[in-house]
Amino acid sequence: MKICRFDDNQLGLLQGESVLNVSEALMVLPSLTWPYPHGDQLIANLDAVISVIKDIRDTAAAKNLTDIKLLSPVANPMNIVGAPINYQKHIEESNTDDGIVSQRPITNIWDWGMFLKSNSSLVGAGEGVELRFTENRNDHEVELAAIIGKAGTNIRAENALDHVAGYSIGLDMTTRGKELQSFRKSSDTYSVLGPWLVTKDEIEDPNNLDLSIMVNGVERQKSNTSQLVYNVQKCIEYTTTRYTLYPGDIIMTGTPDGVGPVEPGDTMTANIEKIGSMEVSVRAAK
Repeated sequence: MKICRFDDNQLGLLQGESVLNVSEALMVLPSLTWPYPHGDQLIANLDAVISVIKDIRDTAAAKNLTDIKLLSPVANPMNIVGAPINYQKHIEESNTDDGIVSQRPITNIWDWGMFLKSNSSLVGAGEGVELRFTENRNDHEVELAAIIGKAGTNIRAENALDHVAGYSIGLDMTTRGKELQSFRKSSDTYSVLGPWLVTKDEIEDPNNLDLSIMVNGVERQKSNTSQLVYNVQKCIEYTTTRYTLYPGDIIMTGTPDGVGPVEPGDTMTANIEKIGSMEVSVRAAK
């Protein structure tokens, strides 16, 4: 099932080139009082929401995909987690491209550890990327994003997929420079998630998916998640050695080689096998 959030926080179900408005299914979400529980409540109650969707989809109103604004399918993650240098060819290009390399030696993911991105950086495909610090290089990084469905800490790799709700395309937008990753990658709009969430039952093996990105129709990155140094399960295991993951948390699993700069006016088209394609516009900050 492909579930999206669109326009004025409506809940959608993708059917071909149409989106069915299944917002009525949100009625099963619990009424909460402060202090609110950790995690995104849609994702925490996804099974119940899907059950209602199945009951109402035949009578739900439809809109064409081209007539809606796609937001991030996850509204309220506790954590957006990044996996640095997690493709060997990206490690190699990072060691040779002066535009990528920082003052920190490029070694490996187990030496660097995971990093966090600000929740305020999260947007959907229809919202686009607003470039800041354009005097610096700002790069695209296409990544498979795993959405956590069940909370856990110290999760073992062999059980990790039990904690996954689904998958999306992630863009880990990056300003190059000497600052720490969490700072350079956390500008508003620098975490793009979408175009929808694909429930995990539709993707048997997340570690064997083609992924790519084009900028203005020119291919920049192309690889397969089989090339991950730490696969999806290992990323979850590694992250939870340090802290708890909650429903709706996003793990961007790393980017392959081919990263490059974008400029205002560019259009990025990101694709991941079995998930789909999302088009993201780039503009200058106001």
